Amino acid sequence: MDDIPAVRTRGLTKSFGDVVALDGVDVDVPAGQVHGLVGPNGAGKTTLLGLLLGLAVADSGRLEILGTPVGRTLAVPEGVAGFVDGPGLYPSLTARQNLAALASLRGYDVPKFAGVGDALDQVGLTDVADDRVGGFSLGMRQRLGLAAALLTHPQLLVLDEPANGLDPAGKHQVHRVLSELAAHGTAVVISSHRMDDLAVLCSEVTLLATGRVVFSGPVGKLAAETGELDYRLVTSDPRAARRVALHTPGLSLPPGHDDAERPGAADALVVRGPVPSLDDLVVRLVGAGVAVRELGPVMPPLEAAFLALTGAEETSR
Repeated sequence: MDDIPAVRTRGLTKSFGDVVALDGVDVDVPAGQVHGLVGPNGAGKTTLLGLLLGLAVADSGRLEILGTPVGRTLAVPEGVAGFVDGPGLYPSLTARQNLAALASLRGYDVPKFAGVGDALDQVGLTDVADDRVGGFSLGMRQRLGLAAALLTHPQLLVLDEPANGLDPAGKHQVHRVLSELAAHGTAVVISSHRMDDLAVLCSEVTLLATGRVVFSGPVGKLAAETGELDYRLVTSDPRAARRVALHTPGLSLPPGHDDAERPGAADALVVRGPVPSLDDLVVRLVGAGVAVRELGPVMPPLEAAFLALTGAEETSR
């Protein structure tokens, strides 16, 4: 049973009139994994999340959740929780009352049910548990939505932009909760436009474009397949570093950065090339007696891969 994925789709399709939202989508999400779902607006992310949450049914293809085939009826699959397009909350009720109402609908004996307090504590909302949700910020509502999803201890958690509106402390809290859930075997599927969040949280990602999967696999593999990236290089001797870079096979200086007299040239250098060439550059710099003080991508690798694989589709929509 351990090798049964939490989510398995094969040839999944979904259309709304003449609009094809999903076109033959194949995705696997193992248990205990945080899996990112990314793509341009209109790529099909929300539609796929809706199918996972039982808010819509596929036109064709196969969808299995927690080892069970999903039928053609609208219903939240057993063991699944989450939200799409923001959590549904009652603004006139307090955070605690919102969760208590939800727990009651799910058949819990609320006066004896400790899950409400535990869920609020997990997402860092204990101090505002008795405040009305109508006064909550966007980030606080997102955290309360996560708390609501945690009430049932789901085996599959599906979240749409869970870090939307979060301040750094709130984002850290949510990241910690999701990482701990995955460590204890829960599968988490996250849709997000925040490449930095996905790079930190996710083991694997699926990129959608115009309803089709253009990549699905480990984050590291995606970054490696991006090819040449721009890197910012700060050294003890920028001019010497520039000479070494120009003689390193596979490296080049991007347009606008190839002029030694340009403003800022004395401070840092931007070089372009694949990772092996960067490794070679570092060795050559050390051999030339040049100290490397900073070397990092100008754009995060995951974001660069996203633009490379989906940029054309996004521009055309």
